[in-house]
Amino acid sequence: MRMRKTALLIFAVSTLGMASANAADEHVSIQRQFWSFAGPFGTFDRGQIQRGYRVYKDVCAACHGMKLVAFRNLAQPGGPGFSGAQAKSIASEFKINDGPNDKGEMFERPGRLSDYFPSVDANEQAARARFNGALPPDLSVIAKARGIESGLPRGLFDIFTQYQEGGPDYIFAYLTGYTDPPANVELPDTQFWNKAFPGRRTAMLPPQQDGQVEYTDGTPATIEQYSRDVAAFLMWAAEPHLEARKRIGFQVMIFLLVLGALAYFTKKKVWADLH
Repeated sequence: MRMRKTALLIFAVSTLGMASANAADEHVSIQRQFWSFAGPFGTFDRGQIQRGYRVYKDVCAACHGMKLVAFRNLAQPGGPGFSGAQAKSIASEFKINDGPNDKGEMFERPGRLSDYFPSVDANEQAARARFNGALPPDLSVIAKARGIESGLPRGLFDIFTQYQEGGPDYIFAYLTGYTDPPANVELPDTQFWNKAFPGRRTAMLPPQQDGQVEYTDGTPATIEQYSRDVAAFLMWAAEPHLEARKRIGFQVMIFLLVLGALAYFTKKKVWADLH
């Protein structure tokens, strides 16, 4: 019986040790970046979001759609700052499957402001077939769906600083995290080594290279800049009313402070004669 308990104890310790080692291997350290939209008073940098859209259009849209973002959103308040005419022109660059027509046939037409950013593939099965079984995620809310673990005690401070930029931090780290694998790791042709990805092995090939997207405002055309700009654009796509939310939140806090002060002095006035 004693030998059995000893064996069970050794097995449990070794299992926990393996789990800890695996957890340590899965842990990824993501460095926080500076974003103009961070903090309670943050706002989007319109130039950056417009550059980020260009990176999405020229690079990301080849594999990823944004089915929750409409072309009209590009010209709405709080957005990238495109005019209505510019948004209409952008929409026309995309082909939209529509129909059936009078003959009962499906057809393609240029996009309209009321359309949503389409996916390149007709359905999930077609996308998986094109990428060896891997499904490229829709990017509509990827900046809110991804994040980083702050841990303690930093996570407590994030409550007061209103840190919500873990998604853009992760996207930036992922896009700039491609590197050669360690010497003792052999990857198949369908996998790539990314130091920011949990498990390090990712099916998405490095999507960017320096000079791939032309910037007309003099901004450096580098992988790091592309990654920063498209991360900001995807943050806007995931939360297009971020600026309005922060503005209303500040107004509500001022209202509550004034209301609290009025309630306090009213209470002192009403009950003053009882002291």
